[in-house]
Parts: sequence; structure tokens; C-alpha cells
Amino acid sequence: MSDTGAGPDSAVGEDSTAVLRILVVDDQALMRSGFSMMLGVEPDLEVIGDAADGAEAVEMCRRLRPDVVLMDVQMPGTDGIEATRLITAEALSKVLILTTFDRDDYLFDALRAGASGFLLKNSDPEDLVDGVRAVGHGHALLAPEVTRRVIERLTTPVPSDGRAPSPAGAGSRPPALDLLTARETEVLRLVARGLSNAEIARTLVVGEATVKTHVSACLSKLHLRDRVQAVVLAYEAGLVQPGE
Repeated sequence: MSDTGAGPDSAVGEDSTAVLRILVVDDQALMRSGFSMMLGVEPDLEVIGDAADGAEAVEMCRRLRPDVVLMDVQMPGTDGIEATRLITAEALSKVLILTTFDRDDYLFDALRAGASGFLLKNSDPEDLVDGVRAVGHGHALLAPEVTRRVIERLTTPVPSDGRAPSPAGAGSRPPALDLLTARETEVLRLVARGLSNAEIARTLVVGEATVKTHVSACLSKLHLRDRVQAVVLAYEAGLVQPGE
């Protein structure tokens, strides 16, 4: 473990010119070093420390208040899911999950725990940098080509009798969904399919500013923190079916 940053008074808001303070969490020292080097060369990113497990990450977040935690999932002791739940419950930092996808069956639980997005460990360096920036500035990281596969996999349990699976959470419609207008519900479905604001605007033939207004209304009415939570809710409520 190492830490090199300042204290919690330097938290970053929506100012895109401010330096984002990053904590790297992985049980492999080589991975921590590699991620730290990739991020540390960027003028708007500062790696303030690294941690080898979830418990250490939570303690460092309480002390350093990073803007983004780059969080591994599978670690001994306190894993990335539990660490994410503790960090987001105390609003200590935003969390960006790193996963190997084919092995990390707990990713959906991590999103439920409050993660703001995820990346694959084999992502290109520029995708890692862009992802950290996106999460640090308050945007959920939902790459459509990955999001749909992950959500479909993790919301569609395989039944023991071998019959076709049904979507997890279908039928458990939260009452708060009734507060949405028809257009807001339509936007929520498109968000859950992994579309960006620009893509939603083209689909609905409206301005991107209008889409942003609808997305904000959805998050506010449903008491959701970001688009990741919106995706989880939409799938659990059955608004979107795996494979759509």
C-alpha cells in the first residue's frame, strides 16, 4: 500500500479542468503499478494511493477522499463488491469496477452496491483514462457493447431444469415508475439498452438537451444516483428484457 495525495478538502465537483484524485485497488502489485502509471501521466489525473484489498481501500477512502476508486472485484478478505457498498454508502468516492468479465460473476452485485460503472481489464489504456474521467465528472460508464452482454448475463439465471430462463426481477415493478411520464419511461428503456444521450436523441428525434432533461427527471423521481442504477432498476422491473 502507498499513498501520496492530499486530504479530503480537495474533492472535485463538476469542474472538468480540476485534477481528479484516484485510488487504485487490486490484489496484484503489478496491476496496481501498471494502472497507476497509465493514469499518473495524465495532467488532469493524480493517483493518490493504492490498496491491495477492499478493507484497506475503505480505510484509505475515509482518510483521503479520492474522487474515483478503480476497484478490482475478486480480492482476498473484503472483496470489491463489499468495499464498493461501504464506500458508496458513506459517499466517500465514486467507484469504477474493473473486471475480467468471463470470471467476475459478481459484477451485477457490484453495480447494485453502488458502482458508477465498469471496465474490462483488457481495455485499451485510453479507454481506462476516459472511463476514469467520465466517472470522476459524474457520468456513469456504460459502454453499450459491454453493458448489454453483462446485464443480460447477470439478470438471466440459468434454471436447473434447463428450460428457457426468464429475466430476473421481471414483475417486481417499483411503484415509483408510475411517476414517470410516457416519454420518460421510453427514455429509461433506451438508457437501459445502453444508448448514450446522443443516440437516444437520434432515436426519438429530439434534441440532446431534451434527453438530458428526461434522464435527470427519471433519476430524480426514482431516487437514483446515476445511469447505472437506472439500468439495474429497468432490468429488475422488467422494463427491458435480456436480448432486446
